[in-house]
Amino acid sequence: MATPDRGIPQDLLNKATCVVLVPSMKKGAFIVGGEYGKGFAVCRRNGRGWGAPGAVKMEGGSFGLQIGGSATDVVMLVMNEKGMNELEKSKFTLGGDASVAAGPVGRSATANTDAYMTAEILSWSRSKGVFAGVALDGASLRPDRDANQELYNEKLDNKQILMTSMAVPESARPLIAELDKYSARK
Repeated sequence: MATPDRGIPQDLLNKATCVVLVPSMKKGAFIVGGEYGKGFAVCRRNGRGWGAPGAVKMEGGSFGLQIGGSATDVVMLVMNEKGMNELEKSKFTLGGDASVAAGPVGRSATANTDAYMTAEILSWSRSKGVFAGVALDGASLRPDRDANQELYNEKLDNKQILMTSMAVPESARPLIAELDKYSARK
């Protein structure tokens, strides 16, 4: 949020029903490529403040002339109820089960193209401090029950966390405070 000319547009963050954060997603390739990361999904409660986070795993693969590796932060804004409902599932494919589009860059940018207005999920990546829109077609997102066990002391599905009034764990309060600070609905 400290990079207004290269950040996620404020109006889209304000409209999002859920946010998925995957810090340091690892990508590697030598002809066959793969990507893997762990993070959290957070949805709004009753359309207002942010609720308790549910842990997620993101995985994907590719094939072709490629070589290299990287670690990238990924932010996805879930823009409508259909996209939010996908987060309840045991696994869903970005671009298959839920439409995903690379998000526009610049906090004051407007989302005025069809892709931005109809996509359930808008996605960005950040490497070296600059956000850019990123296409994640084919990657899958699923709950991380082991991480939820660590956070909540019981193995919960994200459906049991994201769409309920479950209390935010103490360790997640700084994240929720930041989301509320930049995108709380009145």
